[in-house]
Amino acid sequence: MDRKKFLTNGFLRLGAMAALPAALTACSDDDNAAASPPVNGGNNGSDNCVVSPVETIGPFPIRTPAQYVRANIIGDRAGIPLLITLTIQDKSNGCTPLEGVLVDIWQCDKDGNYSQYGGNQLQATNYSNQNFLRGRQTTDANGQVSYLSIFPGWYPGRAPHIHVQILTADGTSLLVTQIAFPVPVYSEVYASDGYNGVPDRSNTQDSIFSNSLNQNMADSITGNIADGYTLMKTITVG
Repeated sequence: MDRKKFLTNGFLRLGAMAALPAALTACSDDDNAAASPPVNGGNNGSDNCVVSPVETIGPFPIRTPAQYVRANIIGDRAGIPLLITLTIQDKSNGCTPLEGVLVDIWQCDKDGNYSQYGGNQLQATNYSNQNFLRGRQTTDANGQVSYLSIFPGWYPGRAPHIHVQILTADGTSLLVTQIAFPVPVYSEVYASDGYNGVPDRSNTQDSIFSNSLNQNMADSITGNIADGYTLMKTITVG
């Protein structure tokens, strides 16, 4: 699937969210036929049902997340397309898919900057009046949500990552965690035009992932620089 079709199909799917996870799987299968094979990372939750690591919410959490219920979180950001499908499961109920919970997701752009923050020592560039690369969705009967995003960049002191928070329908937090990326994948992306080179912290050097990297790692990433990538991850709450 070429990059134009990848993005076009992604946007078309936003109008029919009930079918989005299945459509993304079909897109992933198409990528596998013509692109690089999947890079497997962490344990698949259905095969190894362990509660996902609890991680810091970080200095850039979503402000008023209820205002950002959407599948397309790109905004005006440029970067290599990334389709993200998350499956949420409940360990306390036999690791069955968890329907009807809220999933908040946020990440930096290709230059390592977050929206809703900036103009200070943590982030020099001021994006406090923008809300790109942030979103909320509710899991379907399969415990799934999907987002259309870009491959995140990195910033000093951290390996590449995506933030995720799982909440009940009434807003009670069930889990805050983070997703890591396989080194071969992010190295390929960061060597391409537009990204800012090799991170100053590898996955194993990152203090957040130091004791939980295998469980933080994306279950699989398929695709390539020309066409974009698809990320799959199962997250387990207790």
